[in-house]
Amino acid sequence: MKITRLKITRREFALGSLALGTAVLALGGAFVRPALADDPPLADLMAPNPLGEMAIGDAKAPITVIEYASMTCPHCAHFSETTFPELKKRYIDTGKVRFMFREFPLDQLAAAGSILARCAGPDKFFPLIETLFAKQREWVVQKPLAPLLVIAKQAGLSQQAFETCLDNKEMLEGMEKVRNQASEKFGVSSTPTFFVNGKRLSGALSIEELEKEFAPYLKS
Repeated sequence: MKITRLKITRREFALGSLALGTAVLALGGAFVRPALADDPPLADLMAPNPLGEMAIGDAKAPITVIEYASMTCPHCAHFSETTFPELKKRYIDTGKVRFMFREFPLDQLAAAGSILARCAGPDKFFPLIETLFAKQREWVVQKPLAPLLVIAKQAGLSQQAFETCLDNKEMLEGMEKVRNQASEKFGVSSTPTFFVNGKRLSGALSIEELEKEFAPYLKS
């Protein structure tokens, strides 16, 4: 399946032409593209992406977890609400895991949500990502402009800043590059996809599944 080019306009939002709603939720975050058989070289995976990394946790942690996610993906939302809090409490906050979030938008609306999180700034990025996932069913609708604006204002963005964000073509192009690289070079074919110290894992992993992957790196 050819990767479609992303585009975002406020006119499309206002007219509801990004009518995803139940269609996206039913899709389940699938991105149909053959996955690469082997895990990518760790050096390639860790090279800085065009947007700059959004990461939390100790940079010297023994484990690096990279998540590729789409803001309209229900499985990504499930991971955010059920697994991520425990991951943060047990491993990120304790210096054992460095967590990196990379955008893999499946559609224009997902890209818009990611751009808003970026516009909120590094300090508010992860809290806004968590909020967008928690309220996914409120804004992944036929006319997403109004509910997205409400969420953006709660994060401290003015309406002018909100509109400017959606017009940020440079950020959108960077996001598209990140997505294309992930698909073509790293074998990302669905969301969420994780890399644990370079090992590729797909699906909304539970904390128990992650702990099995972490165990070899945490032996004393």
